[in-house]
Amino acid sequence: MNTQTTDLRSSLLVKALHQETTERTPIWFMRQAGRSLPEYREVRGVESILKVLQSPELAAEITLQPVRRYQVDAAILYSDIMAPLANLGIGIDIVAGVGPVVEQPMRSMDDVQRLRPVDPSTDLAAMASAVALCVKELTVPLIGFCGGPFTIASYLVEGRPSRTHAIIKALMLQNPEVFHELSSRLVDIAIATLTLQVANGASVVQIFDSWIGTLSPWMFRTLVRPHLQRLADAANRLGVPVIYFGVETAGLLDDLSNLGFPALGLDWRIDLAHAVTQLGSRVALQGNLDPSILLAPTEAVLTATENVLTASANAKGYVFNLGHGVLPETNPDTLSAVVELVHQRGAQLRSETARVQGEVSQ
Repeated sequence: MNTQTTDLRSSLLVKALHQETTERTPIWFMRQAGRSLPEYREVRGVESILKVLQSPELAAEITLQPVRRYQVDAAILYSDIMAPLANLGIGIDIVAGVGPVVEQPMRSMDDVQRLRPVDPSTDLAAMASAVALCVKELTVPLIGFCGGPFTIASYLVEGRPSRTHAIIKALMLQNPEVFHELSSRLVDIAIATLTLQVANGASVVQIFDSWIGTLSPWMFRTLVRPHLQRLADAANRLGVPVIYFGVETAGLLDDLSNLGFPALGLDWRIDLAHAVTQLGSRVALQGNLDPSILLAPTEAVLTATENVLTASANAKGYVFNLGHGVLPETNPDTLSAVVELVHQRGAQLRSETARVQGEVSQ
Protein backbone atom coordinates (compact mmCIF):
# COMPACT_ATOMS: atom_id res chain seq x y z
CA MET A 1 0.00 0.00 0.00
CA ASN A 2 1.18 3.53 -0.74
CA THR A 3 2.47 5.03 2.52
CA GLN A 4 1.03 8.42 1.74
CA THR A 5 -2.44 6.92 1.50
CA THR A 6 -2.02 5.65 5.05
CA ASP A 7 -0.86 9.07 6.29
CA LEU A 8 -3.83 10.82 4.66
CA ARG A 9 -6.33 8.69 6.54
CA SER A 10 -6.16 11.38 9.21
CA SER A 11 -6.89 14.15 6.68
CA LEU A 12 -9.92 16.42 7.09
CA LEU A 13 -11.67 14.92 4.07
CA VAL A 14 -11.23 11.30 5.10
CA LYS A 15 -12.24 12.01 8.70
CA ALA A 16 -15.38 13.85 7.59
CA LEU A 17 -16.34 11.00 5.26
CA HIS A 18 -15.90 8.61 8.19
CA GLN A 19 -18.18 10.92 10.22
CA GLU A 20 -15.38 11.71 12.63
CA THR A 21 -15.00 15.10 14.31
CA THR A 22 -13.04 17.64 12.27
CA GLU A 23 -11.71 21.01 13.36
CA ARG A 24 -13.20 22.63 10.26
CA THR A 25 -15.24 21.77 7.21
CA PRO A 26 -13.23 20.28 4.33
CA ILE A 27 -13.85 21.63 0.84
CA TRP A 28 -13.15 20.66 -2.76
CA PHE A 29 -14.98 21.30 -6.03
CA MET A 30 -16.26 18.86 -8.59
CA ARG A 31 -14.62 19.59 -11.95
CA GLN A 32 -12.03 21.73 -10.18
CA ALA A 33 -9.30 20.08 -12.25
CA GLY A 34 -9.21 22.47 -15.17
CA ARG A 35 -12.44 24.02 -16.38
CA SER A 36 -12.12 27.68 -15.34
CA LEU A 37 -8.39 27.98 -14.66
CA PRO A 38 -6.24 30.02 -17.06
CA GLU A 39 -3.27 27.77 -16.29
CA TYR A 40 -5.42 24.82 -17.37
CA ARG A 41 -6.27 26.41 -20.71
CA GLU A 42 -2.58 27.18 -21.21
CA VAL A 43 -1.48 23.55 -20.97
CA ARG A 44 -4.67 21.78 -22.09
CA GLY A 45 -4.59 22.74 -25.78
CA VAL A 46 -7.41 21.84 -28.15
CA GLU A 47 -7.07 18.07 -28.29
CA SER A 48 -9.89 15.75 -27.24
CA ILE A 49 -9.74 15.03 -23.52
CA LEU A 50 -9.27 11.35 -24.30
CA LYS A 51 -6.08 12.21 -26.17
CA VAL A 52 -4.88 14.50 -23.37
CA LEU A 53 -5.36 11.64 -20.92
CA GLN A 54 -2.83 9.56 -22.83
CA SER A 55 -0.19 11.80 -21.21
CA PRO A 56 0.07 10.95 -17.48
CA GLU A 57 2.32 13.94 -16.88
CA LEU A 58 -0.22 16.35 -18.37
CA ALA A 59 -3.15 14.75 -16.53
CA ALA A 60 -1.22 14.97 -13.26
CA GLU A 61 -0.29 18.61 -13.82
CA ILE A 62 -3.93 19.55 -14.44
CA THR A 63 -4.99 17.60 -11.35
CA LEU A 64 -2.52 19.54 -9.17
CA GLN A 65 -3.30 23.04 -10.48
CA PRO A 66 -6.42 23.78 -8.39
CA VAL A 67 -4.77 22.50 -5.21
CA ARG A 68 -1.92 24.95 -5.72
CA ARG A 69 -4.26 27.85 -6.47
CA TYR A 70 -7.15 27.30 -4.06
CA GLN A 71 -5.62 25.30 -1.18
CA VAL A 72 -8.60 22.96 -1.31
CA ASP A 73 -8.62 19.89 0.92
CA ALA A 74 -8.50 17.32 -1.88
CA ALA A 75 -7.48 16.84 -5.48
CA ILE A 76 -9.65 14.95 -7.93
CA LEU A 77 -7.99 13.09 -10.76
CA TYR A 78 -8.23 14.83 -14.11
CA SER A 79 -9.98 12.24 -16.21
CA ASP A 80 -13.43 11.42 -17.59
CA ILE A 81 -16.02 8.80 -16.71
CA MET A 82 -15.75 7.48 -20.28
CA ALA A 83 -11.95 7.18 -20.15
CA PRO A 84 -11.87 3.50 -19.04
CA LEU A 85 -13.83 2.61 -22.18
CA ALA A 86 -11.68 4.62 -24.57
CA ASN A 87 -9.24 1.80 -25.35
CA LEU A 88 -11.84 -0.93 -25.79
CA GLY A 89 -12.36 -0.36 -29.52
CA ILE A 90 -16.04 0.56 -29.35
CA GLY A 91 -15.80 3.97 -31.01
CA ILE A 92 -16.12 6.54 -28.22
CA ASP A 93 -15.14 10.21 -28.36
CA ILE A 94 -15.76 13.25 -26.15
CA VAL A 95 -16.92 15.92 -28.58
CA ALA A 96 -16.48 19.54 -27.51
CA GLY A 97 -19.81 21.18 -26.86
CA VAL A 98 -21.64 17.84 -27.06
CA GLY A 99 -20.15 15.30 -24.67
CA PRO A 100 -19.68 11.54 -25.08
CA VAL A 101 -20.55 10.31 -28.57
CA VAL A 102 -20.68 6.60 -29.42
CA GLU A 103 -20.07 5.57 -33.01
CA GLN A 104 -22.40 2.56 -32.84
CA PRO A 105 -24.88 2.67 -29.91
CA MET A 106 -25.42 -0.54 -27.97
CA ARG A 107 -29.05 -1.61 -28.33
CA SER A 108 -28.87 -5.38 -28.75
CA MET A 109 -27.09 -8.30 -27.13
CA ASP A 110 -24.74 -8.48 -30.12
CA ASP A 111 -23.82 -4.84 -29.50
CA VAL A 112 -23.18 -5.48 -25.81
CA GLN A 113 -20.90 -8.40 -26.67
CA ARG A 114 -18.51 -5.86 -28.22
CA LEU A 115 -17.84 -4.45 -24.76
CA ARG A 116 -14.94 -6.59 -23.60
CA PRO A 117 -13.52 -6.61 -20.05
CA VAL A 118 -10.98 -3.92 -19.29
CA ASP A 119 -7.35 -4.98 -18.90
CA PRO A 120 -5.97 -2.57 -16.28
CA SER A 121 -2.33 -3.29 -17.18
CA THR A 122 -2.83 -1.94 -20.70
CA ASP A 123 -6.18 -0.16 -20.98
CA LEU A 124 -5.68 1.84 -17.77
CA ALA A 125 -1.89 2.14 -17.77
CA ALA A 126 -1.87 5.90 -18.39
CA MET A 127 -4.43 6.43 -15.63
CA ALA A 128 -2.34 4.39 -13.19
CA SER A 129 0.72 6.49 -13.97
CA ALA A 130 -1.21 9.74 -13.58
CA VAL A 131 -2.54 8.68 -10.17
CA ALA A 132 0.94 7.69 -8.98
CA LEU A 133 2.42 11.01 -10.16
CA CYS A 134 -0.28 12.99 -8.36
CA VAL A 135 0.08 11.10 -5.10
CA LYS A 136 3.83 11.66 -5.15
CA GLU A 137 3.30 15.44 -5.13
CA LEU A 138 0.16 15.85 -3.01
CA THR A 139 -0.17 16.54 0.71
CA VAL A 140 -3.97 16.26 0.51
CA PRO A 141 -6.01 13.21 -0.54
CA LEU A 142 -6.40 12.33 -4.19
CA ILE A 143 -9.94 11.39 -5.18
CA GLY A 144 -10.25 8.75 -7.87
CA PHE A 145 -13.54 8.15 -9.62
CA CYS A 146 -15.61 6.21 -12.08
CA GLY A 147 -19.00 6.57 -13.74
CA GLY A 148 -22.09 4.91 -12.37
CA PRO A 149 -23.37 2.00 -14.46
CA PHE A 150 -26.66 3.64 -15.41
CA THR A 151 -25.04 6.88 -16.53
CA ILE A 152 -22.44 5.11 -18.65
CA ALA A 153 -25.11 2.80 -20.05
CA SER A 154 -27.24 5.79 -21.00
CA TYR A 155 -24.43 7.18 -23.16
CA LEU A 156 -23.71 3.82 -24.76
CA VAL A 157 -27.37 3.15 -25.57
CA GLU A 158 -28.47 6.66 -26.51
CA GLY A 159 -25.26 7.30 -28.45
CA ARG A 160 -24.86 10.79 -27.03
CA PRO A 161 -26.20 12.95 -24.18
CA SER A 162 -29.99 12.93 -23.98
CA ARG A 163 -32.56 15.14 -22.30
CA THR A 164 -35.21 12.43 -22.02
CA HIS A 165 -33.24 9.16 -21.89
CA ALA A 166 -36.17 7.69 -23.78
CA ILE A 167 -34.15 5.12 -25.75
CA ILE A 168 -32.47 3.55 -22.74
CA LYS A 169 -35.69 3.56 -20.69
CA ALA A 170 -37.50 1.78 -23.50
CA LEU A 171 -34.65 -0.74 -23.77
CA MET A 172 -34.76 -1.38 -20.03
CA LEU A 173 -38.42 -2.39 -20.25
CA GLN A 174 -38.46 -4.05 -23.67
CA ASN A 175 -35.14 -5.90 -23.45
CA PRO A 176 -34.16 -6.04 -19.78
CA GLU A 177 -31.70 -8.88 -20.46
CA VAL A 178 -29.70 -6.55 -22.72
CA PHE A 179 -29.69 -3.81 -20.11
CA HIS A 180 -28.67 -6.20 -17.33
CA GLU A 181 -25.81 -7.66 -19.35
CA LEU A 182 -24.57 -4.19 -20.25
CA SER A 183 -24.85 -3.01 -16.65
CA SER A 184 -23.02 -6.06 -15.35
CA ARG A 185 -20.12 -5.44 -17.70
CA LEU A 186 -20.02 -1.76 -16.77
CA VAL A 187 -19.92 -2.60 -13.06
CA ASP A 188 -16.93 -4.86 -13.74
CA ILE A 189 -15.18 -2.00 -15.53
CA ALA A 190 -16.00 0.42 -12.70
CA ILE A 191 -14.63 -1.98 -10.08
CA ALA A 192 -11.43 -2.46 -12.08
CA THR A 193 -11.03 1.30 -12.44
CA LEU A 194 -11.52 2.09 -8.76
CA THR A 195 -9.29 -0.81 -7.72
CA LEU A 196 -6.46 0.46 -9.92
CA GLN A 197 -6.80 4.01 -8.61
CA VAL A 198 -6.70 2.93 -4.97
CA ALA A 199 -3.80 0.56 -5.62
CA ASN A 200 -1.82 3.52 -6.96
CA GLY A 201 -2.59 5.79 -4.04
CA ALA A 202 -6.06 7.34 -4.27
CA SER A 203 -7.33 7.99 -0.71
CA VAL A 204 -11.01 8.44 -1.63
CA VAL A 205 -13.14 7.44 -4.61
CA GLN A 206 -16.33 8.94 -6.00
CA ILE A 207 -18.94 7.38 -8.27
CA PHE A 208 -20.49 9.89 -10.66
CA ASP A 209 -24.00 8.84 -11.67
CA SER A 210 -25.27 12.05 -13.17
CA TRP A 211 -28.42 10.69 -14.81
CA ILE A 212 -29.69 8.39 -12.06
CA GLY A 213 -32.30 10.99 -11.08
CA THR A 214 -34.07 10.59 -14.42
CA LEU A 215 -35.38 7.22 -13.23
CA SER A 216 -38.59 6.65 -11.33
CA PRO A 217 -38.12 4.97 -7.94
CA TRP A 218 -39.73 1.83 -9.36
CA MET A 219 -37.32 1.60 -12.32
CA PHE A 220 -34.38 2.31 -10.04
CA ARG A 221 -35.33 -0.37 -7.52
CA THR A 222 -36.28 -2.99 -10.07
CA LEU A 223 -33.60 -2.61 -12.72
CA VAL A 224 -30.67 -0.53 -11.45
CA ARG A 225 -30.31 -1.04 -7.72
CA PRO A 226 -28.94 -4.61 -7.92
CA HIS A 227 -26.06 -3.46 -10.13
CA LEU A 228 -25.37 -0.41 -8.00
CA GLN A 229 -25.43 -2.57 -4.88
CA ARG A 230 -22.75 -4.83 -6.36
CA LEU A 231 -20.63 -1.79 -7.16
CA ALA A 232 -21.13 -0.39 -3.65
CA ASP A 233 -20.13 -3.68 -2.03
CA ALA A 234 -16.98 -3.98 -4.15
CA ALA A 235 -15.99 -0.33 -3.69
CA ASN A 236 -16.39 -0.54 0.06
CA ARG A 237 -13.97 -3.45 0.16
CA LEU A 238 -11.19 -1.22 -1.22
CA GLY A 239 -10.56 0.26 2.21
CA VAL A 240 -11.10 3.94 1.36
CA PRO A 241 -14.18 6.17 1.73
CA VAL A 242 -16.62 6.02 -1.19
CA ILE A 243 -18.82 8.96 -2.24
CA TYR A 244 -21.83 8.41 -4.47
CA PHE A 245 -23.04 11.44 -6.43
CA GLY A 246 -26.12 11.73 -8.60
CA VAL A 247 -28.21 14.61 -9.91
CA GLU A 248 -31.90 15.16 -9.07
CA THR A 249 -31.86 12.38 -6.50
CA ALA A 250 -34.32 13.85 -3.98
CA GLY A 251 -36.78 11.03 -4.63
CA LEU A 252 -34.09 8.37 -4.25
CA LEU A 253 -32.25 9.52 -1.13
CA ASP A 254 -33.60 6.79 1.14
CA ASP A 255 -32.78 4.12 -1.45
CA LEU A 256 -29.29 5.47 -2.07
CA SER A 257 -28.48 5.89 1.62
CA ASN A 258 -29.29 2.22 2.22
CA LEU A 259 -26.81 0.89 -0.35
CA GLY A 260 -23.89 1.14 2.06
CA PHE A 261 -22.01 4.05 0.50
CA PRO A 262 -20.26 5.97 3.32
CA ALA A 263 -21.14 9.33 1.75
CA LEU A 264 -23.68 10.86 -0.61
CA GLY A 265 -23.07 13.93 -2.77
CA LEU A 266 -26.16 16.13 -3.14
CA ASP A 267 -27.09 18.45 -5.97
CA TRP A 268 -28.39 21.96 -5.32
CA ARG A 269 -32.06 21.01 -5.73
CA ILE A 270 -32.02 19.17 -2.42
CA ASP A 271 -32.70 20.96 0.86
CA LEU A 272 -29.46 20.20 2.68
CA ALA A 273 -30.82 20.81 6.17
CA HIS A 274 -33.71 18.45 5.44
CA ALA A 275 -31.29 15.83 4.11
CA VAL A 276 -29.27 16.07 7.31
CA THR A 277 -32.43 15.38 9.33
CA GLN A 278 -33.75 12.73 6.93
CA LEU A 279 -30.57 10.69 6.71
CA GLY A 280 -29.33 11.20 10.24
CA SER A 281 -26.01 9.47 10.76
CA ARG A 282 -26.49 6.85 8.03
CA VAL A 283 -24.14 8.62 5.65
CA ALA A 284 -21.80 11.58 5.46
CA LEU A 285 -23.03 14.31 3.12
CA GLN A 286 -21.31 16.41 0.47
CA GLY A 287 -22.55 19.46 -1.40
CA ASN A 288 -24.45 21.43 -2.48
CA LEU A 289 -23.95 25.05 -3.65
CA ASP A 290 -25.51 25.77 -7.04
CA PRO A 291 -22.59 26.17 -9.50
CA SER A 292 -24.47 28.92 -11.36
CA ILE A 293 -24.45 31.08 -8.24
CA LEU A 294 -20.67 31.36 -8.62
CA LEU A 295 -21.30 33.68 -11.58
CA ALA A 296 -23.00 36.23 -9.29
CA PRO A 297 -21.20 39.07 -7.47
CA THR A 298 -18.84 37.79 -4.80
CA GLU A 299 -20.93 39.13 -1.90
CA ALA A 300 -23.96 37.16 -3.09
CA VAL A 301 -21.83 34.03 -3.58
CA LEU A 302 -20.50 34.25 -0.04
CA THR A 303 -24.00 34.69 1.36
CA ALA A 304 -25.11 31.55 -0.48
CA THR A 305 -22.02 29.74 0.79
CA GLU A 306 -22.83 30.77 4.36
CA ASN A 307 -26.36 29.42 3.90
CA VAL A 308 -25.03 26.03 2.80
CA LEU A 309 -22.65 25.89 5.74
CA THR A 310 -25.45 26.75 8.16
CA ALA A 311 -27.69 24.06 6.66
CA SER A 312 -24.92 21.49 7.17
CA ALA A 313 -24.16 22.44 10.77
CA ASN A 314 -25.81 19.39 12.36
CA ALA A 315 -24.42 16.84 9.91
CA LYS A 316 -22.29 14.24 11.64
CA GLY A 317 -19.96 14.14 8.62
CA TYR A 318 -19.93 16.88 6.00
CA VAL A 319 -17.81 18.05 3.05
CA PHE A 320 -18.49 21.36 1.33
CA ASN A 321 -18.78 21.14 -2.45
CA LEU A 322 -20.91 22.33 -5.31
CA GLY A 323 -24.14 20.64 -6.32
CA HIS A 324 -22.51 19.79 -9.65
CA GLY A 325 -19.30 20.75 -11.45
CA VAL A 326 -17.58 24.11 -11.78
CA LEU A 327 -18.82 25.99 -14.84
CA PRO A 328 -16.05 26.97 -17.30
CA GLU A 329 -16.91 30.68 -17.09
CA THR A 330 -16.46 30.81 -13.30
CA ASN A 331 -14.00 33.43 -12.03
CA PRO A 332 -11.18 31.61 -10.18
CA ASP A 333 -11.06 34.46 -7.66
CA THR A 334 -14.64 33.67 -6.68
CA LEU A 335 -13.70 30.07 -5.93
CA SER A 336 -10.76 31.31 -3.84
CA ALA A 337 -13.14 33.49 -1.81
CA VAL A 338 -15.45 30.52 -1.23
CA VAL A 339 -12.56 28.37 -0.01
CA GLU A 340 -11.41 31.08 2.38
CA LEU A 341 -14.91 31.50 3.82
CA VAL A 342 -15.45 27.76 4.24
CA HIS A 343 -12.10 27.35 5.95
CA GLN A 344 -12.88 30.19 8.39
CA ARG A 345 -16.62 29.90 8.94
CA GLY A 346 -16.56 26.11 8.74
CA ALA A 347 -14.21 26.02 11.72
CA GLN A 348 -16.51 28.30 13.73
CA LEU A 349 -19.59 26.22 12.95
CA ARG A 350 -17.88 22.96 13.84
CA SER A 351 -16.82 24.47 17.19
CA GLU A 352 -20.27 25.94 17.92
CA THR A 353 -22.05 22.70 17.04
CA ALA A 354 -19.70 20.63 19.20
CA ARG A 355 -20.28 23.01 22.14
CA VAL A 356 -24.08 22.86 21.81
CA GLN A 357 -24.08 19.08 21.45
CA GLY A 358 -21.85 18.82 24.51
CA GLU A 359 -24.25 20.98 26.57
CA VAL A 360 -27.23 18.90 25.47
CA SER A 361 -25.53 15.63 26.43
CA GLN A 362 -24.72 16.87 29.95
